[in-house]
Amino acid sequence: MPELNLRNDVYRRPLQTALDRLGLSTGWRCADVGAGGGDVTVALAALVGHRGRVYALDIDPARRDEVAQAAAEAGEAQVVAITQAAEDLVLPEKVDLAYCRFLLMHVIDPLVVLVRMASVTRDGGWVVVQEPITSAGRVDGTAMSMPGARHPDVGALLPALVRDAGLALVDAWAEAPAGAGPGPVADYLEDLTGVSPGDDPVVLPPLVTVVARRPTAR
Repeated sequence: MPELNLRNDVYRRPLQTALDRLGLSTGWRCADVGAGGGDVTVALAALVGHRGRVYALDIDPARRDEVAQAAAEAGEAQVVAITQAAEDLVLPEKVDLAYCRFLLMHVIDPLVVLVRMASVTRDGGWVVVQEPITSAGRVDGTAMSMPGARHPDVGALLPALVRDAGLALVDAWAEAPAGAGPGPVADYLEDLTGVSPGDDPVVLPPLVTVVARRPTAR
């Protein structure tokens, strides 16, 4: 699979690994739930091509406009940007892949969102979810925290949550970029917190990736 074009994304590798596992290709229908600025949306659109479609969903109308602009600038007309809460997820067609990242940590009930994602996925289709274990991150040996998130360690629960949502767990793993001094890891942490770690050693929160599949109806 071609390398994902994600701007300044220190967590690029686990997503690339997951999509390689799926064999995502031209013509797929995808949903990027909680699309944010649209980096993943546009990267998925480039992979599925103009015969495919990518629904970019976010609760914030400003984010919808941002995704739509990013897709237009990239020439990816197959992106459909929609303002919608993840808990109310409804699409005009079933998708081959429903994806989210750094979303469940903020919603009221992660299981409700996973059930909705499963409901818009075709039989035999894929659900890929990536969420952190924030407290496992370290800055100079001190545990990280994210008081603004409802479920900062939801990554640790992901395998059980996808099972409870009626999905078949295919694979799950955790990856944590690390570094010391100037570099992408320090830059990412500064963007996230507004505070530079300086020369302190940093281990970013492990990102748990879960690859799951909707069972085929008998």
